[in-house]
Amino acid sequence: MSSSTTNTKDKGDETEVKVISELISHGYSVSLPFGDNDKYDLIVDDSDSLHRVQCKTAWNNKPDTMRFNTHSQTTQEGEYHENSYHGEIDAFAVRYPVNEKLYWIDIDEATEQKMELRFEAEIEHPSINWAADYEFDGGIP
Repeated sequence: MSSSTTNTKDKGDETEVKVISELISHGYSVSLPFGDNDKYDLIVDDSDSLHRVQCKTAWNNKPDTMRFNTHSQTTQEGEYHENSYHGEIDAFAVRYPVNEKLYWIDIDEATEQKMELRFEAEIEHPSINWAADYEFDGGIP
């Protein structure tokens, strides 16, 4: 299937499968909630804790950056709604299709609408969220 015909549901499903595969390959137990009514896509068991995880697909935003939504978008009774995940999930598992890497972002470190992760920058600044700091290395922080 070409990327021009892939819809957002297909992209989300592909990301979810790749996240699950990566987590299982690192020894985590992964459970899927029944239905589509939960804010989280997965429950990840690290033997000590259960983590409610929302899977997201990032896109190339501008040179040396990727971006992903940190809110849900729904239409109810003809009205558009954006809802935060704060208090509803523990982390985002973000796949960046350009490099096929996975990034783990704790909900407490996520911004409200969209989050940008940088690969490189001309200057060092404390407000920059570096992609390397969130790259999934097999361990859940």
